[in-house]
Amino acid sequence: MIHEGRFAAEVEIELHYSDESWSPTMSGADALKLEAVREALRSGDVREAAKHGRVFEMTPVAAE
Repeated sequence: MIHEGRFAAEVEIELHYSDESWSPTMSGADALKLEAVREALRSGDVREAAKHGRVFEMTPVAAE
């Protein structure tokens, strides 16, 4: 999930696990895809962000 302002996007990436690393990694292409979605959401370009995943509009809820 990528969250920027009032929008969030659910973007699929592939995590790679290795015995040489403590945490999973992702490909450079997936990192670029996440960055493109983040930038699109930041600028309000929902159509561009939606090319890479599902986009949601966030609605604040008052806690009582």
